[in-house]
Amino acid sequence: MTTTTRVPHRTALMAGAILLALSVVPAWAAEEHSAEQFHEEPPILGTLLIDRFEHRWRDGENSIDWDVQGWVGGDTNKVWFNAEGSKPVDGDVEEAEFQLLYSRMTSEFWDAQIGIRHDVRPQPQTTYGVIGFQGVAPYFFDVTAQLFVSEDGDFSARLEAEYDLLITQKLILQPVAEVNVSAQRVQELHIGPGFNDIELGLRLRYEVVREFAPYIGVNWERKLGETADIARDHGEDPSDLSLVAGVRFWF
Repeated sequence: MTTTTRVPHRTALMAGAILLALSVVPAWAAEEHSAEQFHEEPPILGTLLIDRFEHRWRDGENSIDWDVQGWVGGDTNKVWFNAEGSKPVDGDVEEAEFQLLYSRMTSEFWDAQIGIRHDVRPQPQTTYGVIGFQGVAPYFFDVTAQLFVSEDGDFSARLEAEYDLLITQKLILQPVAEVNVSAQRVQELHIGPGFNDIELGLRLRYEVVREFAPYIGVNWERKLGETADIARDHGEDPSDLSLVAGVRFWF
């Protein structure tokens, strides 16, 4: 008689324990799955940076120049948009370049990129395939290196580097360097083989807030090699020095 009363009691305890376990496991699994999803799929973010929007005072014709960058994505995968160009103050656009790139993080400091570039100006309009990398080199230099192949099969490359030197928390001195190289002569674009040009800039900006900073500076461009000879043949000065003033902002 004692045995018959204990069995239902033990059975009830075991059933209760099983039901409790079954109720806890799905909740724990759901939390784990949610945590994994959060870890694997970070939120989609985006930034638009107008890195340079400036007036350039030259010995000849003054111009308005711009350099814009933007991206949308997560830590690992991003879509980048780049645009840069130049126009005389009283004239039409002389240079305009656009890039659309897929970017994937390959290490803590570097992204590999692939995509397309389209030059609206100078004429003729030209489309390129792009492959390259972007990241932070030792000593915190921001570096972008790109290889281009045009729709006509012409190869060229570009290397850019810049560095932010903090004078104070708000006052920042930024040196910038860019060099372009071509594997062959592209007569319609007035480009020769070898090193085409080099550009050096130095800008001093004051961050009113982190998102907005006016600046002043100096910029020097120099065509090189056969590209410089082609410029002279067209009555152009291969060297150009300008004073600049502009704003840098992002959101």
